[in-house]
Amino acid sequence: MSITRRQAVLGALGFGAAVAGRPALAQGPAYPTRTVTVIVPFAPGGSTDFVARLLSQQLSAQFGQQFVVDNRAGASGTVGQAILARARPDGYTLAVVPNGTFAMAPFMFERLPYDNATAFAPIGMLATNAMFICVNPSGPYKTLADLLQAAREKPGTISYGSAGSGVANHLGVELMLDMSNTSMLHVPYRSGAQGVQAVLAKEVALSFVDSVTAVPYLRSGELRALAVTSAERSKEAPDVPTVAESGLTGYRASTDFGLFAPAGTPEPIVAQLASAARRIMLSAEVREKLAPLSIDPVGGTPEEFRPYAAQEMEKWGALIRKRNIKPE
Repeated sequence: MSITRRQAVLGALGFGAAVAGRPALAQGPAYPTRTVTVIVPFAPGGSTDFVARLLSQQLSAQFGQQFVVDNRAGASGTVGQAILARARPDGYTLAVVPNGTFAMAPFMFERLPYDNATAFAPIGMLATNAMFICVNPSGPYKTLADLLQAAREKPGTISYGSAGSGVANHLGVELMLDMSNTSMLHVPYRSGAQGVQAVLAKEVALSFVDSVTAVPYLRSGELRALAVTSAERSKEAPDVPTVAESGLTGYRASTDFGLFAPAGTPEPIVAQLASAARRIMLSAEVREKLAPLSIDPVGGTPEEFRPYAAQEMEKWGALIRKRNIKPE
């Protein structure tokens, strides 16, 4: 399915309406009564996996049933999304999905193994976290201005690693390059963790690294952060300027996490999960665990998800088309 801008935005606006689009399964007297699978469409160790495992632990404690994370990596998260789309809509298969998958990947692939507009029921936004522009501290770049100046002098030769084509830490770089009128060489890896290892080994010059992964390396001095991609500085690394402060006014990129079920999941189950996830993400205990990694809890509702998704798809879809970004 080739997805146009209009179709993608309408699809985002249709999130949630898909819940009523299929006949709902009969709901039993209680939910859940057995183990719930929580798909993470990326490898273990990154920010999506961290948020999913933290949420799953809390949901297990709250409901008295196991919520078990199942990592299904591949194709910018669309492999895991396809599994969710095919799952029985009974509340026993969920997924924690970043915006790189639900708002960016639809523009990256000519055909998806699911209909992004109708296959999913959003439960709510869980959290958001910035990325740090990380380089090897023994390298030549001390500031973002240094890096961009070098990119102008040697177009297409400075390499950057990502977790795959079309994900947040790939398109975050592309947005920076577009706004600064520079070019670099993209080297995709299977996970963000592999991209970090490539920077440490000097296989690539830089990577946009999610805060979950970056903060420990920044504290140990193994990585140097040139800037942070959020609108404001990170409380955990207050000396690191934002990209906007570094000369690209208006720049903002982040990895945002949503909780999804298959379309057709009974509305009472969606509402029950949304309420539980919101309480968990905004609890003092979870805030305390997220704060050291610069992850900001959101705890949104299904109704709040629709305009957010539409905005994200419009922004990243326009960038993908403008720069003619293709899967690698």
